[in-house]
Amino acid sequence: MALVENPFFARLFIRIGARNEARGQAALRAELLAGLRGHVVEPGPGTGLNFGHYPASVERVSAVEPEPTLRERARAAAERAPVPIDVVDGLADRLPLADGEADAVVVTGVLCSVADPPAVLAEFRRVLRPGGELRFYEHVRAGGARGRWQDAADLVWPSLMGGCHPNRDTLGAVRRAGFEVVRLRELIFPPGATVSVVASRILGVARPGLPGR
Repeated sequence: MALVENPFFARLFIRIGARNEARGQAALRAELLAGLRGHVVEPGPGTGLNFGHYPASVERVSAVEPEPTLRERARAAAERAPVPIDVVDGLADRLPLADGEADAVVVTGVLCSVADPPAVLAEFRRVLRPGGELRFYEHVRAGGARGRWQDAADLVWPSLMGGCHPNRDTLGAVRRAGFEVVRLRELIFPPGATVSVVASRILGVARPGLPGR
């Protein structure tokens, strides 16, 4: 049985996702995934837009997608991927992996929509081996007038976009969860966007800090 079902959002995600890949997002995905190795877990892969960009050094990917329409699209994308990918039903705060099983966790546009970001990030720490990596590409709250516009949009945006919040301090949440950010790029996507509430983005790498940090 599906854990989450949102056909309207799934259809919208499919349409918007294809357009954004052509606008340069595919290159950002390749940048995000470059150099990954071993066993990767990807919570919320959507339709599998990342799958074609995984390098051959990745031994396998465990992709955990709760929405059934997106999950079926992801399974089709997995068949065309250059690395082995297993797409399963599940949630980001209850990943079907043992402690320390993953070499990396990859999230793209996920932390904006989960109900409990601290719990999800704690789950990421649980499944990562010591020295493992969290790779993230997420939209975040901007400063100034753009941030205030995001705050206003947040009154209606989540109900239209599958629970997505345009104004989350995701970078702060990653750090508060005990991750050390070792690489970070802040950007606007699409380049030059002025009115989009999800244009302010971060792309980077973080590693679990020492226990208690």
